[in-house]
Amino acid sequence: MQYFIDNLPEFGDYIETLTTPTNIRRFLSLANRDRLRSVLGLMLDESEFLSTYGTRSLSRYHQDHPYVLRLDRNEYTIDYQPAESRTGLFGGNSNWRGPIWFPINFLIIEALQKFDYFLGPGFEVECPTHSGRWMDLWEVSLELQRRLTRLFLRDNRGRRPVFGSIDKLQNDPHWRDYLIFSEYFHADDGRGLGASHQGWTALVAKLIQQSYLARDEEKQMERSGGAAAPTEENVWQL
Repeated sequence: MQYFIDNLPEFGDYIETLTTPTNIRRFLSLANRDRLRSVLGLMLDESEFLSTYGTRSLSRYHQDHPYVLRLDRNEYTIDYQPAESRTGLFGGNSNWRGPIWFPINFLIIEALQKFDYFLGPGFEVECPTHSGRWMDLWEVSLELQRRLTRLFLRDNRGRRPVFGSIDKLQNDPHWRDYLIFSEYFHADDGRGLGASHQGWTALVAKLIQQSYLARDEEKQMERSGGAAAPTEENVWQL
C-alpha cells in the first residue's frame, strides 16, 4: 500500500490513512467515503434496492424503467423480476434480476462491518434513505440482518414469509416449525423460491448470533448508563 502512495498518486482517492498517537491505519477501497455515501444512498432506498427482507439483487426502479440495449438490430432488456424469471433463459431462474440472495447480503453485511471498523461511529448514513433516521455502518449492518431474519419469523398474523401461501407449511402443526432454507426469496413478499434447501441460506444462523451479541452488548451499556437497549422484545424468537 505504501508503494501505491509513493509511486501511483492517481490512486490516492482509494487509500485513506488514519494516524493516531500509537499507529498508522490505512484503508484501501474502490469506494472512498464519498462514493460509499452515494452507493448506500441507492442501496438503502426502499424504492430501489432495500426490501423489507434484505437487499434486492436488482433495483426495483427497473420495474417501471427497464434497461434496454439495442445492438446489431437486436434489443436486449433487463427489468426488475422479484421472483422467478419470466423467460426460460439460463434454466428459467431469476438470473439475479431482483430476488433476495443470501450470498450477496452476507457479503454486504461483512463489507459494512469492515468499513465501520475503519471509519468509526462518526460516519453515518440515512437508513432507510429518505426516512430521516441516521445510523453508523455497524447499525446499518444490524438492520440488514434484522430484515433477512424476518424471512423466517412469524409476522403479526402468525405467518412466516418464507412459506408464502402454502397452507400446510403455514398452519399444519407437523410442518409449521420446520424451516426451509430456500435458494433465494421473493424480493417483495419474502416467499422462498428455487431449491428447498440451499447451504448458503443457513448463513442466517450467523446473522442471528451476531444480532444476539449486539443486543446483549446494548443491554449491558444500558445497565452501565450508556446507550439505550432495543425496545423490540422477542424479535429473534423463531
